[in-house]
Amino acid sequence: MALPVCGASKPVSSSSVLPAAPARTALSLHQWVGVLFAVTGVLSFSLRPVIIKLAYGYGVDPVTLIMLRMVFALPFFLGVAAWQSLRGGQARVSGRDLALTIGLGVTGYYAASFCDFLGLRYVSAGMGRLLLFLYPTIVVLLSALFLGKRIGWREVISLLVSYAGVALVVWSEIGTGHPDFALGAALVFGGAFLYSVYLVGSSQVIQRVGSMRFTAYAMTAACLCCITQFLVLRPLSALDLPQEVFGLAAVMAVLSTVLPVFLTAEALRRVGATLVALSGALGPVSAAVFGYLVLAEPLGWLQLAGAVLTVAGVMIISLWKTKA
Repeated sequence: MALPVCGASKPVSSSSVLPAAPARTALSLHQWVGVLFAVTGVLSFSLRPVIIKLAYGYGVDPVTLIMLRMVFALPFFLGVAAWQSLRGGQARVSGRDLALTIGLGVTGYYAASFCDFLGLRYVSAGMGRLLLFLYPTIVVLLSALFLGKRIGWREVISLLVSYAGVALVVWSEIGTGHPDFALGAALVFGGAFLYSVYLVGSSQVIQRVGSMRFTAYAMTAACLCCITQFLVLRPLSALDLPQEVFGLAAVMAVLSTVLPVFLTAEALRRVGATLVALSGALGPVSAAVFGYLVLAEPLGWLQLAGAVLTVAGVMIISLWKTKA
């Protein structure tokens, strides 16, 4: 659209006033690597519910399993925290921001993860990933309630489409899954809610602390909470487990905890939020496929249709927000 030129006595062509729009070019190698990082991060995180379900097959309980996961992940986050502290040119973290970071880490990574681990005892891996994927819609609702953000027609459509998809999947699994399916779904959704609280609450703190420091400090606090919970609630004899459990916990810590955090951060730096949001749409579908291939979980047209609806609804919010 041509811009009006104040004081012009005759029409002026837009080409004489505005520079030509840059032609749309193909992604560079640098950007393609970013896309690869984003997709790999999503697929790695989608393996987490499958690994959890595999570990449960060896008789481990959620308290012990989440502790083992965090024990293997903790050295990575301590290393990043130490590296960030030794770097020069960074502002000192205030006591208030440190307390907020720890509190948000406990909420968003410890409490949310624990709800997810508990819920996955009763729901399928695909269902768990689908419910967790609803967190952008919860963020919209929380932002409207507590931050005064207006909900527009795009958000309304997104919410309707997303929860219609979840309702379709839930309806397809009622009566065919675990007797405590409703409890499991509520726990996983509770985890998504707590993670959404973390996202809403951390937006301002990250601006002051920095994303790398914030993530390292928050994850370290969450790891210590999981370890403390185990020491309080379980005897050390609870670690008398098959070696396969320790192997699965180590894989989950590296492949589905540490790796996605840093891959996603680097992908955001290389290609921006829009392409990263698009890659996130692979999450629920890939988790359902992994559950079908590894755990022999049912994967019918109702589950796929519900997943597609949920992904579409979340994408309406995610892509519009990132473009805005």
